[in-house]
Amino acid sequence: MSATDPARVVVVIPALNEERAIRGIVESVLAICPHVIVIDDGSTDRTVECIADLPHTLIRHATPLGKGQGLRDGFRKARELGFDAVIAMDGDGQHQASDIPRLLAAARAHPEHIVIGARIRNRDNQPKARRRANAVADWGISWGCALPIADTQSGQRYYPLAALELADLPADDFVFEAALLIAATREKKLGVVSVPIESRYQGEFRLSHFRPVRDVTRITWYTIRRILHYGRVIDSYRRGHDRLPLIYDPPADA
Repeated sequence: MSATDPARVVVVIPALNEERAIRGIVESVLAICPHVIVIDDGSTDRTVECIADLPHTLIRHATPLGKGQGLRDGFRKARELGFDAVIAMDGDGQHQASDIPRLLAAARAHPEHIVIGARIRNRDNQPKARRRANAVADWGISWGCALPIADTQSGQRYYPLAALELADLPADDFVFEAALLIAATREKKLGVVSVPIESRYQGEFRLSHFRPVRDVTRITWYTIRRILHYGRVIDSYRRGHDRLPLIYDPPADA
């Protein structure tokens, strides 16, 4: 079996107060992939109770530690359990399990790549402030990676084993996802390919934990420090912006 076989992949879902969406997400994932890890990040609602009867591995934080720590713990558990890859999804319903086969198809077509579910379909659905913040982050992180990337802020991603080995990166909350991309491309020599998915920001989702000004500022400063760390700043800029991001759009029934 390969690292893109659903039996070798585990879906990792960080969740903080997601009682409205979490059961539907886990049920839909289980219909496609039999292995799920949910990280309850100190929820004070019924998030855990809502999925208590569903087959999954649960990690609980006594208090909220942020999305970065949730992913970090999920990666560690995935490696402990012997999985070859992780698909990360948010717990608020923005990501659909029906996109998982397309992510896996992209991973088969592009080995040794992180696969991002890029929210480039119906992008006008994104709130304007969020869209501007994401554009700034895409520009900066592409520079940091020395590789053009579409939608660096999407939380729906396929991570191969080499990326899971970066779980101990010293970065927290939403900065952790940026740190993963930069270290994976710079140190693990992984590529990044994006699969178009829908931009889903309808009113049924709870208010995002992402704060555009605060979090993009933190991501930007982290990225600047990493650019300076790796050096060859002008070359990194050119490599990150002189080409188009790698896009792979497999059919829905991939």
